[in-house]
Amino acid sequence: MIFKNKLIKLYYLIPILLCAGVIFIFGWQYFQQTQQPLIAPSESKENIVIHEPIQPIPLQLELNESKVKLGKKLFHEPRLSVDNKISCASCHNLKTGGTDRLVHSIGIQKQLGFVNSPTVFNSGFNFKQFWNGRAETLEAQADHSILSGNAMGVKSWLEVVSKFKQFSEYDSWFRQLYTDGVTSDNIKDAIATFERSLYTPNSRFDQFLRGVQNALTEEEKEGYGRFKSYGCVSCHQGMLLGGNMFQTFGLLGDYFGDHGRVTKYDLGRFNITGDEHDRYVFKVPSLRNVVLTSPYFHNGSAATLEEAIKVMAKYQLGRQLPQTDIDLIIKFLRTLTGEYQGKPL
Repeated sequence: MIFKNKLIKLYYLIPILLCAGVIFIFGWQYFQQTQQPLIAPSESKENIVIHEPIQPIPLQLELNESKVKLGKKLFHEPRLSVDNKISCASCHNLKTGGTDRLVHSIGIQKQLGFVNSPTVFNSGFNFKQFWNGRAETLEAQADHSILSGNAMGVKSWLEVVSKFKQFSEYDSWFRQLYTDGVTSDNIKDAIATFERSLYTPNSRFDQFLRGVQNALTEEEKEGYGRFKSYGCVSCHQGMLLGGNMFQTFGLLGDYFGDHGRVTKYDLGRFNITGDEHDRYVFKVPSLRNVVLTSPYFHNGSAATLEEAIKVMAKYQLGRQLPQTDIDLIIKFLRTLTGEYQGKPL
């Protein structure tokens, strides 16, 4: 009987020991894998990325170059607007960091917009478009902008399509690239394809991420260290140092109460969802090329990087930063300026 009981116990014990062994083996393999250096999926293994919460922008993207060329022409085409005077480039000037550097952009009939225009550079990597995230894609973003009453003022895509069909150059160009020629969807596709080509790789910080230690000075590395230690990187992370999540503006302080003059457009994502939790919630902006894209925030209220950092520290982190640390962080942010078509912005 005693021997039989031992056999029964052993019968139940063996599967447990086997499971424990399997868990240990796979757990050890997973641990070993997580200790390996990160490698960007689109990069060669020669470009090893060190352990960081930020990834480098790919050095190359595969895009239809013919559509990129057509999209570039359309991006700078004022005939997309109702008065034939405003183009996408009017608010997103590629020579000034992909923005117009105005607090609020100027649309048709010199109407002022309601928010600050974000940069179009690297917008193809954003998880959503616009400050309040109302567009899921660049195609949808183009649709919103062209049909916007105070931006381009077009009431219907029919008037845009009929206008472009009158120009033999465009009619022929579209027919070469799209079987159905000039349509609203094809116009949006071409513009979005061009905008996806506006990526800016190979910043000095990207070089640092790929293992080139001397790409940054010691002060710039210290600035990056401060950026992480203060918690800025909790929202400004990923490939764009932002652009991949929503966050409340004023987590640890009443920014809008202190700022005053609250408008409908300060309500952020609440205007889209109607959810009280989304009041004052905005897409976290990318910090790529940030030294070129002032003024800052959705309302363009911060004229300089120093001012923007102080506001973020007070209302998002609940603290006041020493000036020396602010200066170091700015030095780091200057390393985020990339290249467009092989030339520094």
